[in-house]
Amino acid sequence: MIYKLKNVIQNYAWGSADSLSTLFGVDNPNDEPQAELWMGAHPNGCSRLEALDVSLSDYLNKHRESALGQYTATRYGELPYLFKVLAARTPLSIQVHPNKRNSELGFERENQLGIELTAGNRNYKDPNHKPELVYAITLYKAMNGFRPIADIIALFEEINIDVLNNDVTALKNAQNAEGLKTFFTTLLTLSGSKQKQALAELSQCYALKGLSENATEALKYSHEFSEYYPDDNGLLAPLFLNIVELKPGEAMFLHAETPHAYVQGTALEIMASSDNVLRAGLTPKHIDVEELVVNTLFEPISTDALLLSPLKKEGTSHFPVPVDDFKFDVVEVIGFEKKSYVRSAEIVFCLEGVVDIISGSKVITLKAGDSIFVPYSAAEYKYKGKGQIARVYN
Repeated sequence: MIYKLKNVIQNYAWGSADSLSTLFGVDNPNDEPQAELWMGAHPNGCSRLEALDVSLSDYLNKHRESALGQYTATRYGELPYLFKVLAARTPLSIQVHPNKRNSELGFERENQLGIELTAGNRNYKDPNHKPELVYAITLYKAMNGFRPIADIIALFEEINIDVLNNDVTALKNAQNAEGLKTFFTTLLTLSGSKQKQALAELSQCYALKGLSENATEALKYSHEFSEYYPDDNGLLAPLFLNIVELKPGEAMFLHAETPHAYVQGTALEIMASSDNVLRAGLTPKHIDVEELVVNTLFEPISTDALLLSPLKKEGTSHFPVPVDDFKFDVVEVIGFEKKSYVRSAEIVFCLEGVVDIISGSKVITLKAGDSIFVPYSAAEYKYKGKGQIARVYN
C-alpha cells in the first residue's frame, strides 16, 4: 500500500509568496511567505496520510518495522530523514548544524535548563545531526564553507577595510585552523565603534570599480544583504565563505559543522530529521556565536568540492552523499512502465509532469507538487507517465 501525503507549509518571513504556487500549484490565499514545504515525520511539521487521515508519525509508531524495514527501525527507530521544498526570497541566516554527539549533549543540556522547545533562545530542538543535500529547481544562490585562507586574505586586502587590517594581518601570520577560528570569531562578534566603522567602510566599497571577479561578486552579495540587515556583522560573510550558484538540476552537500547560508531560489532539501540550527548573522532570530564556534570545523573547502556528480543510469540520476541517513535520486519518467524496488521507507515527490505510481492494485496519480509515502512493506512499485520525480530513501 502507498499513501498520498498532505504536507505542512512553513510561513517563515524569508520565504517566497509565489514560488510554490507558480511551480507546484500550492494555494496561498493570504499571500503569505511560503518558505518551506515539509515531507516527513518531524514533530515541528509532520505530514499526514490523506487516505487514513493520520499523521505519518502515528502511522510509523503503529507500523514501525513494516513501514521502515527492520534495519532502519533498529538503527534509527524513526524515519531518519526530512524532505523539503525550500523557496527563499531573501537570505537565510549564516548558520551551522552541530554534529550528532554535540546535538545529543546540547539537547539534553537545554532540557535540564528548562528551556522550552519553542523558546526563541533554544539552540537544540532535537538530539540529531543535520547533514543536508540541496538540489536546485531554479537558479539557487548560497554560501557554503570557508574559502581557502589565501583567498580570504586576498579579498580583505583588496577592498582594504582599514579597521580590520590588524585582524587580517593576524590571519596572514596564522594561516591555519586556529587563525581562521580567531578571524571568524572576531568578525562575527564585532561591536561598538569598531563594528560601526567596519560596516561603514564596507558600504563604501560597494561602489568600487575595477576589482577582481571574486571581490566584485562578494561585494554584490554583501550589498544585497545590506538591504535586509544593514547593521549585521554577517555582511562580511561573502568575503570569507564560498559563493555557490547552482543551476537547475545541480546539487551540493552541506556537512555538519560547516558555516553556510541560503540566499535566494527554490530547491529540494534533504536532511537528517533534525531542526537544529546555530545562527551567527543575517537574521532577527536568536544568535549564539559562541555556541556556533564550538560546533564549527575550521577547514576551508574549494567550490569544486561542493558540487555533487550524479551517477546516471537508465533515466535515473543518483546523487551520492557521505551519510547513511538518506539517499536521493531524480528520475525521468518517459511514458512506459518501469519498476522500482523499495529498500526502505520512501518519499516520492513529483517535480514536473503527471506520473502514475502503482503498487499492487493501488494507483496514485501525481502532478507537480504532489508526494507519496511508500512503506518498506510495499516491496516494489511501478511508475509511468511523463514527468520527473524525486525519490528519498535510506
